[in-house]
Amino acid sequence: MSGINDDIKLIDENGIRIDGRKADEMRPLKIEAGVLKRADGSAYLEWGKNKVIAAVYGPRECHPRHMQDPAKAIVQCRYNMMSFSVSDRKRPGPDRRSIEISKIISEALEYVVFTENFPRTSIDVYIEVLQANAGTRVAGLTAASAALADAGIPMKDLVPAVAVGKADGHVVLDLNKEEDNFGSADLPMAMIPRTGEVLLMQMDGHLTMEEFDKGIEYAKKACQEIYEIQKDALRRRYADQGGSDETDDEFSSIDEEA
Repeated sequence: MSGINDDIKLIDENGIRIDGRKADEMRPLKIEAGVLKRADGSAYLEWGKNKVIAAVYGPRECHPRHMQDPAKAIVQCRYNMMSFSVSDRKRPGPDRRSIEISKIISEALEYVVFTENFPRTSIDVYIEVLQANAGTRVAGLTAASAALADAGIPMKDLVPAVAVGKADGHVVLDLNKEEDNFGSADLPMAMIPRTGEVLLMQMDGHLTMEEFDKGIEYAKKACQEIYEIQKDALRRRYADQGGSDETDDEFSSIDEEA
């Protein structure tokens, strides 16, 4: 967050944001599962102007071997922004930000995966940001969660994620690039829909308690919408493989338990 810029009006007098959305409205979201044939699981996500692809390999033998855990699998994540993903060419390779995001996504996914079923193995998750426009960490986590499910890896639940923040004194959902750059707060959040557990919450900037509570309500509602889009992507994936009846039963049971 770089602070408020007085020259940029992010929200007009009618409460409409710079891209035409209301405060509690998400950018358009599309997810496709099973897009890579050579990966065990994969997903492609378009969220506003963000374009992200996630691939999952494993469970497979963990290398280097000294990282193996005899009691469970480890989840290793690599988040990477391509050099051409932003308007100013990004320097290739990992930087401090991508290493930090890789770590928090790994921890969130490891919590929902039944790692004890796969001792001494590694589940490797690769997230490539092809085009970036704010909110790439929540987009990457959302895509990676769908890719894990596509790989058939047993999980407690899918993990939807979204960011809320503050722009021009208003609490807003799913910040775009201008709101992220010139707003006064950014709060990415991920949760388990069935239990309400929060797996990721980071705040950059300042919110009052009232604004924080309002943002959390926005995020919870949005996560339920994202959850349905994730499930629909997996339904379509398995319907294409001729397994629609079994898949529908599986997701019906999820809905009943929710």
